[in-house]
Amino acid sequence: MAIGAKGAKSRSGGPSERAEGAERAGGAEVTDAAEHSRGSGLAAGLEADRALLGRTSTAERVADILRDRIAEGFFPPGTRLSEDSVGGALGVSRNTLREAFRLLTHERLLVHELNRGVFVRVLTVDDLNDIYRVRRLVECAAVRGLGEPPYAVEAVEAAVLAGERAAQDRAWQDLSTANIRFHQAIVSLAGSPRADELMRGVLAELRLVFHIMADPRRFHAPYLVRNRQILEVLQGGDAVEAERLLASYLDDSQGQLADAYGRKMSRR
Repeated sequence: MAIGAKGAKSRSGGPSERAEGAERAGGAEVTDAAEHSRGSGLAAGLEADRALLGRTSTAERVADILRDRIAEGFFPPGTRLSEDSVGGALGVSRNTLREAFRLLTHERLLVHELNRGVFVRVLTVDDLNDIYRVRRLVECAAVRGLGEPPYAVEAVEAAVLAGERAAQDRAWQDLSTANIRFHQAIVSLAGSPRADELMRGVLAELRLVFHIMADPRRFHAPYLVRNRQILEVLQGGDAVEAERLLASYLDDSQGQLADAYGRKMSRR
């Protein structure tokens, strides 16, 4: 009987143990209430941001469209982007369009001039040199880090074929676009979404540089042959040679564009 009583006492606990249990339970209730209150506040804050999120997402989509158009040569340097015409064509609000303009201004594709509006940037020789500095850092590194062959060069091949078709059709703007796509595909070999995003902006800026060339056919056609050569070397599994060819390619391209800029500046 004493053993049973002792067991029952042990199971139920003494007065101090019951008090501690009640205190712990009360503390848990307080904690739960505090967490619930904090969670409700956070949810309310996020709900208040919902409209902002939707507007920002739309602005980013508009920025993507305009960036692609710039990369395709649709908007030459110095073009004024009218809020009414661009916003009306895309069916977006003035606020959304202004946010998209702000994003592209941050990417150095557009420039806002007080009391005049928003314009596609006209790049300088310093811009050109910096673009090629970044291209060497990213494109050559993408090829250097390929690892063991075979390499997934389908997108690279598609860009080369698109360029060759454009040349046959004498569609020089399309040839320029295919060249941009070739270099995007080179970077995509790294499998890095961040590198891809970086190069989309850099290559859109590069397209603004291309407008300096008076004869796009003479500028782009020789590089089409070099694109094919780099593709075939990658298909053969020789990343070292592909990087060497790419580095030489970038040196020559930069030199031609810098010479064209120099001639233009000297005529001013």
